[in-house]
Amino acid sequence: QVQLVESGGGLVQAGGSLRLSCVVSGRTWRSNYGMAWFRQAPGKEREFVAGINWSGLSTYYRDSVTDRFIISRDNAKNTVYLQMNSLKPEDTAVYYCAANPRDYNGPDYSRYDYWGQGTQVTVSS
Repeated sequence: QVQLVESGGGLVQAGGSLRLSCVVSGRTWRSNYGMAWFRQAPGKEREFVAGINWSGLSTYYRDSVTDRFIISRDNAKNTVYLQMNSLKPEDTAVYYCAANPRDYNGPDYSRYDYWGQGTQVTVSS
């Protein structure tokens, strides 16, 4: 089993920044897992935000967050980060960390086997 615990969410004004963290643990966890961040706003479907391959050398973003968000990982600390800058009210959502044992292979949420409980991000205008 693999456990993911997110932290770092909160309330921020538009234009501000937050850094989310996701600590991964568990008997079957391996650093070669692909990782991603998803988000879900009230009344909307869960959507892909950013993904990263096992080495951290390849990253992927949805168009609306490119140049504002940065995903990174520290395999020595079993932690994945999402640095969010220039936040907008439309970024308000619950943000989830997800792990894919087959490395990163796309933004489809059905490819991710393990999920965290989510952390709320609220951006005020």
